Amino acid sequence: MVRAVNVGWVTRNYRTLLAHTALVVAVAAISIAVSLWATPMQEVSSAGQTVRVGVAAPSLDLSGPGELDLFGQQIPTTLHFVGPVRPRLALSRITLGEQVAQLTTQDPDTTARSLENALVCGWKRFFVWQVVVVGLCSIALLGAAAGWLRHGLKHTVVLIVVGLLVTEAINLTAIMTTAYSAPDKLRSIRSLQDLVGGTTTPAPRREDPPPAEDIGKVAVIGDSTAAGQGNRPVARPTADDKACHRSADSYAEALALTNAWDVTNLACGGATVGAGILGPQWVGDRLQNPQIDAPAVSAADVVIVSIGANDVRWSDLLTVCAAAEACDNGAAQAYFQQQLAGFSRDLLELMSQLQLLPKHPVVLVNEYYDPFDGSTECLADRGLTDEKKRVLQVDLEALNDILRNAAKAAGFLSAHPDFTGHGACSAQPYTLGIDEKAPFHPNPSGQLTIALADEHALRGEPS
Repeated sequence: MVRAVNVGWVTRNYRTLLAHTALVVAVAAISIAVSLWATPMQEVSSAGQTVRVGVAAPSLDLSGPGELDLFGQQIPTTLHFVGPVRPRLALSRITLGEQVAQLTTQDPDTTARSLENALVCGWKRFFVWQVVVVGLCSIALLGAAAGWLRHGLKHTVVLIVVGLLVTEAINLTAIMTTAYSAPDKLRSIRSLQDLVGGTTTPAPRREDPPPAEDIGKVAVIGDSTAAGQGNRPVARPTADDKACHRSADSYAEALALTNAWDVTNLACGGATVGAGILGPQWVGDRLQNPQIDAPAVSAADVVIVSIGANDVRWSDLLTVCAAAEACDNGAAQAYFQQQLAGFSRDLLELMSQLQLLPKHPVVLVNEYYDPFDGSTECLADRGLTDEKKRVLQVDLEALNDILRNAAKAAGFLSAHPDFTGHGACSAQPYTLGIDEKAPFHPNPSGQLTIALADEHALRGEPS
């Protein structure tokens, strides 16, 4: 009889021990997961860049790249980190101001070391908070579990203490490999461009741009939208004007006529950030110099930028969409997301280079208009339906989000031209027709609408 009682007692206690062990492990897993999600990213500022430091979503891989959040795009870093939990860096702002100027006038390595130290400090601070959040979460969960199980005070305290120790032990074992090894990697980052390719040297930037009424010289850089492709050619065109399809109806010309500004249109059809604005561009058999290197840009009070469609191969996406049964298939959207990520990397370089211009002009980044607003009836025989239009509009908004976020991060202006009610199939379209020389590009009315949006943005008025 005694032996039977002892066996029953051991069995009950064994089951209780297993149940409590399972409870503690479950609480540890939940607490660690919640802490990685809930611990606030730590903001650091250095080298003219404000960055938030945290962790990316855990991975099953034991090593791999971190994550850079760039203008709303998640881009893998060129650096690889050890461990399933890896750093996440989110660029909040680019400000190449007086503080950075002072750094660059000293030892050239001072700026790099400043950024390195800031990132390491932010990383360590994040994990201190993460350990605290893990502890608080486990205490709350264990206390709730003890109450539900109707434990007494003594058993509750024991459960919480043991559970807390086990949770922190698992936490430190699981993620501290990354926590301890990442600082050495972060110390190799001399600028955020190192994480995605390309480098720039910070320089001072005027914080207070001149009022719009003091604008004298304006330079327009960008692609076929800014060039005015498909409309009337400029009077007495140069060889460059002809090669780049610059038009007398471009928004650059409209700004010059309505404001008496000295506007130079450097935009060129087919331009991208890398081939056109920051680098040379072949147009037919002519090699165009980088638009940003033009004397008109260096002398400008305002630089207006229209770029991105060619970088993400928008015309190719449109062609594939029209020919396919549906535009939202996984392969096409994955390809477009890849193009957006590449454009974000190039845009970081462009925003930094624009801040380095010697005269520190006002910079205005143009978003793209919606050429499909309203009915798609006139495009039905070309394969563009209302359903496909909605997918294209979502993709276009994703591109505009990147442009808008990049301008905001750099402290620049942005403008969104409103083509509402004037899509390609409307009674009064603001775009060229599908059978014209430059389908879906702004016609003279559309170019004037872009000019008005730019004027409103430069004067601080709602568009």
